[in-house]
Amino acid sequence: MSFTRRWLLESAAASAALARQAGAATGDGPASGNFELLVLAGNSAFEALAGVSEAMAKAAAQAPRGELVAWGIPFRIGRPLLLARQVATEAVPNVRAEWLVFLHTTDSKPLEAGPSGLIRPMRGEGFLGEHVADYVLVYADGTEARHEIRRRHQIGMFRRRWGENCFQAVAQRKPHPVRPVHEQPSILVDLGPGLGWGQAETRTRNPDQAPWTNWLWAWQNPHPSKPITAIRFEPRQPGVVVSAVSAGGAGSNPLRWRRRRKAILELGEASEFDFRLDRSGQWRQIRLDLGQIISVEPRPLYPNDSWAQTPNNEPPEVSRRELLVEYTSHAEARFYLEGRAPVPVSEVENGRAGPLAAVKPATRRVGLRVIDRARGTPVPVKLHLHGESGEYLAPLDRHRQPNPAWFEDYSPEFQHLGRHRCVYIDGETVLDLPPGRVFVEVSKGFEIRPVRKVIEVGPATETVDIEIERVLPWRERGWVTADTHVHFLSPPTALLEGAAEGVNVVNLLASQWGELMTNVGDFDGKTTFGAKESGGDGEWLVRVGTENRQHVLGHISLLGYKGRLIAPMCAGGPDESALGDAVEILLMEWAERCRAQGGISVLPHFPNPRCENAAGLIAGLIEAVEMTSWGNLYAGIDPYSLSDYYRYLNCGHRIAVVGGTDKMSA
Repeated sequence: MSFTRRWLLESAAASAALARQAGAATGDGPASGNFELLVLAGNSAFEALAGVSEAMAKAAAQAPRGELVAWGIPFRIGRPLLLARQVATEAVPNVRAEWLVFLHTTDSKPLEAGPSGLIRPMRGEGFLGEHVADYVLVYADGTEARHEIRRRHQIGMFRRRWGENCFQAVAQRKPHPVRPVHEQPSILVDLGPGLGWGQAETRTRNPDQAPWTNWLWAWQNPHPSKPITAIRFEPRQPGVVVSAVSAGGAGSNPLRWRRRRKAILELGEASEFDFRLDRSGQWRQIRLDLGQIISVEPRPLYPNDSWAQTPNNEPPEVSRRELLVEYTSHAEARFYLEGRAPVPVSEVENGRAGPLAAVKPATRRVGLRVIDRARGTPVPVKLHLHGESGEYLAPLDRHRQPNPAWFEDYSPEFQHLGRHRCVYIDGETVLDLPPGRVFVEVSKGFEIRPVRKVIEVGPATETVDIEIERVLPWRERGWVTADTHVHFLSPPTALLEGAAEGVNVVNLLASQWGELMTNVGDFDGKTTFGAKESGGDGEWLVRVGTENRQHVLGHISLLGYKGRLIAPMCAGGPDESALGDAVEILLMEWAERCRAQGGISVLPHFPNPRCENAAGLIAGLIEAVEMTSWGNLYAGIDPYSLSDYYRYLNCGHRIAVVGGTDKMSA
């Protein structure tokens, strides 16, 4: 691309150069050096858009102005070009460019019904395919190139109805990551209005519903070697507003990004990474122009060279100086690292560039099965895979970034100590794997020998089968494994996790947490999920009970009872029940009602909260006390729980002991 010296001076080239520097221009990231903004003379002002709808005129107060960066492309918005009825021509300084990117939008207009009262054809509020303008490139040799501008193709409305998206244009702000609330508690404020707790859980945001939305459309110049002297805008419908144009070079559409990739970022000895996202959804220390950073996290350091000899569930060490960076970008994008010159993505992907090193992309789609050797059929298991750089490899239908926080993720996943990521599968799954060595872990409870092995993924790899073997015959001898204390999962998810962990009986407990009620819709007082009468095989069972709780008196788990749910589930106010709730019931009353309805009562996470426990045990209303493992698989039984249990045994109260996890997260 080339510009005349005179035009560069007249159009304030210094500002354009600043716009290319990381952070110099407002917008959604640094500006690519592949593009130069063009200055439009315009013919109107946002405060005086004549002939547009009242809604558009009102929204114009929030239309972007000045210099900005959108999708890594620099623009300058001065006077807008309003296309009404007259042809408008904008002179440009003999530009040679492969691509011209237009920042524009259209007005809305009412849908009109015919004599029958029906709208025919119904093309939606966005008037799909309506021809609103022609844009014409005028070359120095007098020839021209023309392109139709159609609604929901090259251009969208300033405010759109949900679901009426553009096929060839993108909204002004590029999509960006969001951190869940437990990772960045201020995220709902940091990213501005419109973001709720639920939206933050998606870890992504597509900001295309602004009061005024411009649309970017990239036109590939059919004659990139010819100088362009003007752009002519020919309206076919009123209400098109062109805010800005940029011109530049790229080997493919600059608005189209490739699939995800990863890189390792090595920090300097004195550097600390700030994991907080800013208001535009970016990390301060690493950004992309023609693309977006998806996630940044410390690199797990697994013992790859001795993987097959290491213990099941052993979490990795975490690097203090290396980060795994996931990104999506155009092939000609650049990384912008704090205090460094921009680094081309292509150089990183060729091996290494500065502090960035490539991670092999996971592009080979592979089916994986875990087979029971004795039966020859797939069976539910807990599964973990990672690549040579320690990157976690999740099945297509599982989270790539599992959420370990309370009540923020109740999908079939598990993270040991927050570092070792696993999923539960029914025996078969599909994954995208990188070429080379992939490290696999499979487990299924106490009786199955866990597997840690290395597989080699090549161009011909389509399926991977892993065999597991039962080495302890406890179930055959009549033993049953159970968890008395699980929260938040759906019954089918609990059934899957139980089968994958070798837990025959899962007690899924509904409860109350202030004003939050959980799993109450899953309780019916009669169904045992997985039982033969419920369509299962009777080997893996889930029963929904309740955990009834009071802040001072204690907690009690009511298991297997029939009939109506025993309510209230909690009493006495926070943090168990709602503010203002009375102490209207005692633990022993809950226990009596449970026994009357055919259930059994367990004191969970024994002995705390400790108050009414003793009365229940002495009165014979409690069938068992629970030793709770919480999230650490290898910490053993809490010595205080055990010593309190023996206090009752020593006093002659022979009470059963059971195991529960109090699972409330992944």
